[in-house]
Amino acid sequence: MNNSVRMHLWRPALALWHRDVVRFLRQHNRIVSALVTPVVFWVLLGAGFTPSFRPPGAGDVTYLAYFFPGTLVLIMLFTAIFSTISVIEDRREGFLQGVLVAPVCPGAIVLGKFLGGTTLATAQAILFCVLAPFAGLPFAPVNVPALIASFLLVGFSMTGLGFLVAWPMDSTQGFHAIMNILLMPLWMVSGALFPIPAGHSVIGWIGALNPVTYGVAAIRQSLGVPAAAGGPTLEVSLSVTFLFCVATYLASTILVARRRKSA
Repeated sequence: MNNSVRMHLWRPALALWHRDVVRFLRQHNRIVSALVTPVVFWVLLGAGFTPSFRPPGAGDVTYLAYFFPGTLVLIMLFTAIFSTISVIEDRREGFLQGVLVAPVCPGAIVLGKFLGGTTLATAQAILFCVLAPFAGLPFAPVNVPALIASFLLVGFSMTGLGFLVAWPMDSTQGFHAIMNILLMPLWMVSGALFPIPAGHSVIGWIGALNPVTYGVAAIRQSLGVPAAAGGPTLEVSLSVTFLFCVATYLASTILVARRRKSA
């Protein structure tokens, strides 16, 4: 049984993971775009909003510190988007058709793509954490396991979102259009830019139903940034993000299985 699982799931998944990681690292412009653009947002917005930022229930936290976890999620979102573009490129080059007709289970194809995006997103998030002291966020060793777990779960879920958008698309232009009208608003209404008001307001309901909200909250609390009043706890945030990871994986596997039947 173990040998069968290794042969049909993990071996092809790791092969696809290795291919995506190597392919991404060779495209230096994507690495720069995924990392530098959010850093510019963090510096400019942090410098502009810090004098007037007074979140309720979050103490004396500066906007640079408050926005730091949101910037981490933005980096992971950009990295996941750029890594899942390979789905469209692989279809155009014919590689994806070859994988679909090969004796590989759909779950292995999805797992390989997800692991590749998660690895790249987590690595870039860890790299950005070097700037945490400049935001007034000293590292606490006791928080490192929760922070790494948050990175892995958020990276997996962001890659899942990118995969679900990229899989039905035939052009990168269409992919970027959907990204701008779906994925970016999900990030913006997640507490990354501003505290989501508690209660029964429209923004409050959107934030509560938005899965990205819980990823931002998990990273924020793992970094020791005080959350605004009424935000989800670390345990709830990690649990919801994990469930969202499972949901995106299962949904992606179903999509791949359907395309494989018609291939």
